[in-house]
Amino acid sequence: MPRFGSQKKIGRAAFEVNILDGLADPVILIDENRNFVDGNRAALDLVGDNVRGKNLATILDCPEIIEAVDRVLTGEPSEKGTAFIPSPVSRSFDMHIMDLSARNPDKFGWVMLALHDVSSALQAEKMRADFVSNVSHEMRSPLSSLLGFIETLRGPARDDPEAQDRFLGIMEEEARRMTRLINDLLTLSQVEADQHILPNQSVNIQELLREVVDLLSGRAKERNMILALEVPSPLPLVIGDKDELVQVVRNLADNALNYGTKGTVVTIFAECSEKMRKAKNPKVRIAVTNQGEGIESKHIPRLTERFYRIDKGRSRATGGTGLGLAIVKHIVNRHRGKLKITSVPGKSSTFAVFLRANRQS
Repeated sequence: MPRFGSQKKIGRAAFEVNILDGLADPVILIDENRNFVDGNRAALDLVGDNVRGKNLATILDCPEIIEAVDRVLTGEPSEKGTAFIPSPVSRSFDMHIMDLSARNPDKFGWVMLALHDVSSALQAEKMRADFVSNVSHEMRSPLSSLLGFIETLRGPARDDPEAQDRFLGIMEEEARRMTRLINDLLTLSQVEADQHILPNQSVNIQELLREVVDLLSGRAKERNMILALEVPSPLPLVIGDKDELVQVVRNLADNALNYGTKGTVVTIFAECSEKMRKAKNPKVRIAVTNQGEGIESKHIPRLTERFYRIDKGRSRATGGTGLGLAIVKHIVNRHRGKLKITSVPGKSSTFAVFLRANRQS
């Protein structure tokens, strides 16, 4: 049944809109009084179903679109531009508004509004710009320090062995910091490039966890902390890339040691409960928990953003690059797993990873 019933004047227009329902972009027909005549499915999803006959200004909170439509209704053949619609979800659009009556007199002065959602593209562009800015900032600081110390060593400290030793030690640390940053950037780039490729190796996760604990036990001792592994029952094999999964657990354990309270225990707990084994898609859960300041809930959604730091000074002091959790997120995504972060401020934080289990193990 046509949307417009028996109204002959608009029967053809209704048909034209109906065939556009397969488009992802909203397309709206507007009459000479700026009233909403009809729209495809995407348009009705944007403005609501019960809007026919209503003035566009009452159903669309976007002055840019309203003003552009008015210009076309008063004589302009077409308008193009960008528009921001704040509700129900903030979205940005490229808009194209065309006078239909110029080519089709039977449209009685109507205009067609076509919108193309560019929110994701704009967000990606902003992320790229922020990323370049952050990388530049992270590199500028150690490079400035190195140049300053080189000038000092060539000048005032030329004949001061004690100052030379002190400055060379600082220069070495700054160079190592840049090396860690570059290595993490290369890792992140590689993981993102391979994110569409699903890993298919079978990984003994118990052995992997023991390797990480052995690797980081010395670091835990330096901080007067204990790194403990708890695996209550045997685990099935996990489907994944071993080297990447080592990096996930190592990054999480490193993070827990960096931000845990000295003298406490960091626990790596792994399980595959009976319920998890029998699920349609069985999972292994690996959780890394530390005791310390915890994390306020407002920070948790942003922890996996590149270079996001709650305490920038402390993060740099511990040698962090600000990319560790971003790498974890992308590796977990590549493995079609899940990362869950929970924290009790002033008490503890837990970073849990859920990975696909091999049904046949």
